[in-house]
Amino acid sequence: MARHPQPRRITLGGHEAVALTVREYERLTASRRQIGGQSARVRVLAQQVKRTEQLLNELENLVSDPADRRETDRHEPAGRPSPECRAAPGAGGAPDAECLRCAIADLIRRHRTPAT
Repeated sequence: MARHPQPRRITLGGHEAVALTVREYERLTASRRQIGGQSARVRVLAQQVKRTEQLLNELENLVSDPADRRETDRHEPAGRPSPECRAAPGAGGAPDAECLRCAIADLIRRHRTPAT
């Protein structure tokens, strides 16, 4: 393991200070720039996460079905599609709009819930 260099302490005008070589100072400033760049990237990622969370909330509200608030024959509580809903084809063999809405809401909820 590399040993960290110990700073050279000096007294300058009655105050203790640390003396660095030019090379040490350049490494220190380079490290500070790298940390600053990483901090900026983390801030951008945090903003993207907040916007994505807001988008998911809005999408969930948009596709949420009244069945999420009251039970019906075709939907299970909490918007989970029942087996009948998943298997019920609409016109042309495709799921009807209500089943699709239910499936999209369920998909959003599953991906928002952290894996355990």
